[in-house]
Amino acid sequence: MTSLALSQRSLGDPSISYPLDPPLTRGCPKTSTDALAYPLDVDYAYDRVPAGLFEQAPLPDLARWSPLLPPLHAPTLGEGGTPLLELEDGVHLKDESRNPTWSHKDRLNRVTVSAAVAAGAPGVVVASSGNHGASAAAYAARAGLRAVVLASADSPPAVQSFVRAYGAKVLTVDAATRWPLMRDIVDELGYHPVSNQTVTHTGHPYGPEGYKTIAYELYTQLGRVPAAVFTPTGYGELIYGVWKGFTELRRTGTTKDLPLMFACEPASGGPTARALADGDPAAIVEAGPSDAYAILCAVGGHRAVRAVADSGGRALLVGDDRMRAAQRELAGQGVWQELSAAAGLAGFRALGRTFDGPVVCVGTSSGFKDLGVGAGRTEVLADPTWRDAL
Repeated sequence: MTSLALSQRSLGDPSISYPLDPPLTRGCPKTSTDALAYPLDVDYAYDRVPAGLFEQAPLPDLARWSPLLPPLHAPTLGEGGTPLLELEDGVHLKDESRNPTWSHKDRLNRVTVSAAVAAGAPGVVVASSGNHGASAAAYAARAGLRAVVLASADSPPAVQSFVRAYGAKVLTVDAATRWPLMRDIVDELGYHPVSNQTVTHTGHPYGPEGYKTIAYELYTQLGRVPAAVFTPTGYGELIYGVWKGFTELRRTGTTKDLPLMFACEPASGGPTARALADGDPAAIVEAGPSDAYAILCAVGGHRAVRAVADSGGRALLVGDDRMRAAQRELAGQGVWQELSAAAGLAGFRALGRTFDGPVVCVGTSSGFKDLGVGAGRTEVLADPTWRDAL
């Protein structure tokens, strides 16, 4: 199946469109300002979507959804097709830790690294201290491209080892240096950027297209659209992508229903919550300390604001204690999720309301990615007996 992607459309002004290529990785040039950047969205020939596209089994390899994705030039690592686990009656976990590099970012990078291959770039560059860097490095290696990962000094050592295992060059720099350096690497070396370069978050215009396949899978796994979806939210690409997937299901006549979307952010940050409270397209906040480093963002983006507002949902602020409780709850059911990845379930528990239909909490990544994992030594019992097992 071939891609039906047509063009890039501005989220700042939907009447403005651009050719599909090259992807505009620095936001919409006509509507963005020095204080606010608007992302681009990908438009498709929806009237040509093949019949039965959403009747197939939700198995790995995003290529099964090719008509509604930008062209896929990078080979697969088997991303997607992740399990939907029922936690209790009507409440489910979409376990994205089952992707090849153990996080949801593999869906994004299958698509964005494909753009790098199509552009003839010698490599990709990403600013990340966790999941995104590991995933970009893996997909770049699979596609035969070099990868440069700009990481912070406090990123988990286990994750840095994970990234280096794929042959990526890891540059550990301070936060203020990461994004200017990434722009220089793009401009001087011709590397393709697969993360944000703008004042408020826009990221890669193709990125959320990978995430929307979560919505396609949920529809086939549940046999219907869920009543509500709770997602860990940092920059907001994930929640927007999932929301867009559901709107496409309705646009193609597959369903008439749409879910409420809930953005679950660390209480010490919360740019999406701030933007929605103030009625702004996006916001920048001062982020305090949190161990949920993967979604702790001072800079927000317009995508998450659109997804929450258009769906009638809410942005929920959850503290580390609530996320730890959700993390323990999931571990008690045999699922080890990163602290940030438990934010969706934490948000659902904090909201404390019921829904008329199934609820999905997206779990984004493995607990292997957490801060402090692998630190210290385990005490060896000197004279163990069976009583130690009690």
